[in-house]
Amino acid sequence: MNKIEIIQGGMGVAISDWKLAQAVSKEGQLGVVSGTGIHIVMIARLMEGDIGGHVRRALSHFPFQDPVEWVLKEYYRENPKEGTSYKRPPMWNFTPSKALNELTVLGNFVETFLAKEGHDNPVGINLLEKVQMPTMASLYGAMLAGIDYVIMGAGIPLQIPGILDKLANHEKVSYRMEVKGTDSGDEFLMDFDPAAVFSNVSEKVKSLLRPDFLPIISSVVLAKTLIRRSTGKVNGFVVEGHIAGGHNAPPRGKMQLSERGEPIYGEKDAPNLAKIKDLGLPFWLAGGYSSPKMLEDAQDAGAEGIQAGTIFAFCDESGMAENEKREVIKKVLDEEAEVFTDPLVSPTGYPFKVVLLEGTMSNSALYEARPRLCDVGLLREAYKRDDGKVGYRCAAEPKKQYVKKGGKAEDTEGRGCLCNNLGASAGFPQHRKDGYVEQPLVTSGNWLPYLGRVFKEGKRDYSAKDVLDYLLRK
Repeated sequence: MNKIEIIQGGMGVAISDWKLAQAVSKEGQLGVVSGTGIHIVMIARLMEGDIGGHVRRALSHFPFQDPVEWVLKEYYRENPKEGTSYKRPPMWNFTPSKALNELTVLGNFVETFLAKEGHDNPVGINLLEKVQMPTMASLYGAMLAGIDYVIMGAGIPLQIPGILDKLANHEKVSYRMEVKGTDSGDEFLMDFDPAAVFSNVSEKVKSLLRPDFLPIISSVVLAKTLIRRSTGKVNGFVVEGHIAGGHNAPPRGKMQLSERGEPIYGEKDAPNLAKIKDLGLPFWLAGGYSSPKMLEDAQDAGAEGIQAGTIFAFCDESGMAENEKREVIKKVLDEEAEVFTDPLVSPTGYPFKVVLLEGTMSNSALYEARPRLCDVGLLREAYKRDDGKVGYRCAAEPKKQYVKKGGKAEDTEGRGCLCNNLGASAGFPQHRKDGYVEQPLVTSGNWLPYLGRVFKEGKRDYSAKDVLDYLLRK
């Protein structure tokens, strides 16, 4: 296997889809699929008629066919009607149904299987620590398809290495869940038992590959914490700076905003690469590392290479909706591309990068016109109710509903429904029965204005291979 110099960023929802990951991995670098909300995306693909038959082809290889039968019966539409509302599965909670576990395992299996199809090179999956509830089922689905790397950020994923160890042997696993309002003695666990979800697991499937685990970090302190306190082996790191797309680590200390309204980052927010190198584990640098020179600089600093997202996000194989892809490329070529680090839009409370683009939720009028509701719920937070039980709330849900659940009214200001908006940017907008159609929100790193460097003369599009050729000076 070639040395992995380039990790293609795991951009969700379904921007880093199987087609992009497959294209990158076939070239000998690390293609990565996004597992965030992929069960929702699989439903949408099936309800759109499963163009090309890819989902059904992957499902035919799943080792347990009983759940495949009900999923196809429930969601597959041979002759779909344009503008049909997608069926929404139940939202996740700490005690998910067997059907929701099956659906999530299947979604991640399909995405991984298709990304690995047609070659023998490694493939990775990207998940978010902030989206805890589907994680165990997502990992198991990807592992059933032979995933090679697990990459996780948006939090401190201390529990994942041990979960990977156990899932490789089909063992029952538990996840200690974050619950707001808990006392020091409170502990809320969520379980996932492969044998309780699928019958005859150990008879039908041998032990699985335990994928390498690469947490995304922003400091050497976090790296040391993960090495010291993780439940199993950490195999390396992705070291990400704050100019990366998607969610960013908040600045250290008290949040301060610029005149433009963006979080202000300082010297303390820059990772100490020399100390990270001294830890002795392989690492890749991310966040604006999207040029041949920066790849060389990263390797000179001791890194294996780089993780790059933005440069892949708008290529031919990415899962971004064609309209948004073309509009962003036009902005880049017209030298009008602009990215805003929004401190509010994500319900997680983490800063989130937004491309300022007409016809998307970056437009304040479109944002205000959207009816507030939460019907996907991947970013809901768990909280301890007055009766001691667990409740769930999202800062992007209706304000009265959120406040009734103990949330602060001010925490709802400016929050967006990333679940629906990012799904729309991948070409799967929900058409609601009242006529409202969910609008996209496009995320990108600050490197976006330089995307034109990848284009060949006279062209207004580019492939994943073009990206690799550019970065590796081929």
